[in-house]
Amino acid sequence: MTNPQTDRRPPFPVWFERAYWPGMEEVRGKGIQVLSPGDSRDPYHGVEEAVAIVAGVLLYDREVMDRAPKLTIIARTGIGYDGVDLSDATRRSVYVCNVPDGPTIPTAEHAIALMLAAAKRLPAIQHHLRQGDRAGIRAHSAVELSGKVLGLVGFGRIARRVAAAGTALGMQVTSYDPYLTDDQFGSVDRSTELDAMLTTADVVSIHIPLTEESRRMFDHKALTGMKRGAILINTARGGLVDTDALIQAVTSGHLGAVGLDVTDPEPLPADSPLLHLENVLVTPHVASWTHEAKRRMLLGAVDRVLEALSGHQPSNLVNPQVLHRMKPQPQPYLEDSA
Repeated sequence: MTNPQTDRRPPFPVWFERAYWPGMEEVRGKGIQVLSPGDSRDPYHGVEEAVAIVAGVLLYDREVMDRAPKLTIIARTGIGYDGVDLSDATRRSVYVCNVPDGPTIPTAEHAIALMLAAAKRLPAIQHHLRQGDRAGIRAHSAVELSGKVLGLVGFGRIARRVAAAGTALGMQVTSYDPYLTDDQFGSVDRSTELDAMLTTADVVSIHIPLTEESRRMFDHKALTGMKRGAILINTARGGLVDTDALIQAVTSGHLGAVGLDVTDPEPLPADSPLLHLENVLVTPHVASWTHEAKRRMLLGAVDRVLEALSGHQPSNLVNPQVLHRMKPQPQPYLEDSA
């Protein structure tokens, strides 16, 4: 398949999964025809005319790409791209890009918020207060984080911000990331073995992508290998944690508290124990949903789209194998890659 984007001229028909985010007024002035599902029951309504997709949380598999024969690029508004079938996109010569710095700040802040709420037992004490449960209030006991060990699984952009906040709180920060060199950890202690870190960390915060290798990394063995009474925080992907094993680890009393912005499945069924346990705080995958981050992610994804549709190799390409299927293109934007 040849690369069709060099023949395109604005306005480019671009399909937006979320056409209501801050920054859309700026998008319309960039030579883009905005397509969106609107009020349709079909979440992919209108994708057939798109030469580009600005993607959010929906799944973009072979069936969806079959509906968009003119497709040139899928640009994710966040970091993760596990919802896109990379092999099928590559086979079709479709670029797949992300916006790695878009959600960094709010997601790190959210992880810290979950950690503080879990340590201070805020959901439980609020419940006792609302119920007028004086006995529950008198029995309240929280955890001081100063001096505790914060173990980070992964040490990318978000984890580094969490590490800085943990240090500011007086925590001892360590991280496990086998893909980095020693000097990339800076002042943070490096853990060379995940199991060893889990046995010593008072708080474990997950910051890795979901891959076939990492899926359900936190299974029964890993969760029961954590320090008794430890706090688990996950703002990465729900599939990294075995939900049944997590429920067992909490209800058995092995884990002290859990803070989740992502779950498996997502959303959780209404009768899931995770939604009804006092020491579990769940938010519905909204860590990055600040006004500033939404605008940053949207405009970042649009920039990737415009690069591709203007005949350039887009920044933050996550399927570089696609380049072997295309004719060489000018690459003036590469110096801006995050």
